[in-house]
This record gives sequence, structure tokens and C-alpha cells, in this order.
Amino acid sequence: MSEIAVIMSVYRADRLDYLKEALESLYCQMPRPDIYVQQDGQVEDSVAAYLLKAEECGQIAYLGKRDTNKGLAISLNELLKKVLARPYTYIVRMDADDISLPERVTVQYTFMEENRDIDVLGGYIEEFSNDGSYHKIVQYPLKHDEMYQFFAKRVPLAHVTAFFRRNFFEKAGFYPVESPTNEDTLFWMRGFKNGCRFANIPEVLVKVRVSSAFFSRRGGINKAWSDLNDRILVIKTLGYNTSSYFYALALFFVNIAPAKIKQFLYKRLR
Repeated sequence: MSEIAVIMSVYRADRLDYLKEALESLYCQMPRPDIYVQQDGQVEDSVAAYLLKAEECGQIAYLGKRDTNKGLAISLNELLKKVLARPYTYIVRMDADDISLPERVTVQYTFMEENRDIDVLGGYIEEFSNDGSYHKIVQYPLKHDEMYQFFAKRVPLAHVTAFFRRNFFEKAGFYPVESPTNEDTLFWMRGFKNGCRFANIPEVLVKVRVSSAFFSRRGGINKAWSDLNDRILVIKTLGYNTSSYFYALALFFVNIAPAKIKQFLYKRLR
């Protein structure tokens, strides 16, 4: 058994070819992590068959199955209950359509071993589209205090790069389920509130696949309103100043903008 576990949720929209790339990017990591996967409701037959075979041959340590889609936060919490019942030291997040760089786990594991005060570690991401129309390196602040100040405007750590020490969950609990789309935002809020220490590494750790649907999913008045309310909750809970509300309102208008405009703004302002 490894001292590192990866948690990944798979749902109906996940494609087999992307899932293969995601999992294969984990098989070569050192130290080799144990991979825990939750099927969040019905998935494509080809995806289900591939996951079952991966479990049977030992590439996946655990495969949870559920007929009903309950969302990412609930799926991750179900996996965490499995993982935290065993003596893993570290828990790694991974999405089913992203690609971890070959040295990701090595780099994060080494940092965490050398910095025992850090509870969660992230890094930069490389966003890309398959058709080449979009590409961007997204950087984040590196140190805890810088990340706390950055959080007044937007999230300070890319969820797909998160490398947790199990202490994080002992301090902050499990993923919040009250928000339909911002479980990571509210989770980082809980972490800061409960004394967790954050850090980022100044290098790309994960390649994040971006499609036209990526920007359209971030549109719509309902999601924009939900995001605004979650952002206000963060501001109030962590005691940020009034200027933070202006950034929250600006983000609201970005979220309701058409997908083409949103893509333009994401590429230049993030």
C-alpha cells in the first residue's frame, strides 16, 4: 500500500479517451499512488468497462459505483471516507479529463516532506483546448499569507492540483455540499478559517482540458448568482475589506457574459 491516495470522480459526460489520458498520467508517478475512483451515476458503457478492467488488473485500488448522480462534492466525500479509514499520509485530487505532468507527485511529495507545516499544496495549471484555440498558463501566489490575500478576489489554489496532508481534513472536515458548483471555494474558506496552512509550487503540475463547453458552463444567471453568494460568504467569513465586494460584482458580470467574451476575459485577466 502506498502512503498516497488519489481521489477521482467520473460521471456521464466524461469521455473514455480523456479518462485514459488522465489515469495513464497517474500510473507513471513516483511514489506510485493508490487510485480511488467513484462513478457518480450512470456512465458510458465503454467507460464503465474500462474502469472495471482497471480495477481487476490492480491499476485502480478502489472503484465505487452508484446509479444516481449526486455531484462532485458528495462523490469526493465518499472516497475520502474510504481513504481516511486507511493510514494514507497524503490525498491527491485529480479530474477525469485532465493530465498530471510526469513529475507532479514527486515534486509535491518532496515539498510536503520538507515542509511539515503545510496542509495543502497546489501549483500552476496549463489550460489548453484540443483545437488549439485556447492556451494559457495560470499562475497562483506561492505563500500562505499571499494566498490568503489573493482569496479576497478569487481562489488561491487550483483544485485539480491539490495535494493534501490528511491533517487538512481533520482540521477543515469534508467537502461542503451546500454549493452546487463551488465546493472548492467553500472548502478553501473552511481551511483558512480552521488554521490550515496553504502553499503553491511555481511550476505547472496539471494540464487542464478546456472546451467551448468550459466557458458556457460558467455562464447563466443561476450559476452567476450562486457564485456571487458563495463569494460574499467567503468575504464575510474571512473578514476581507469592502473592496472585495467590487471584485465579486465584477466576477458576476463576467459570469453572465457570452461564452466568447468570457473566453477573451479569462485568457487575459486570470
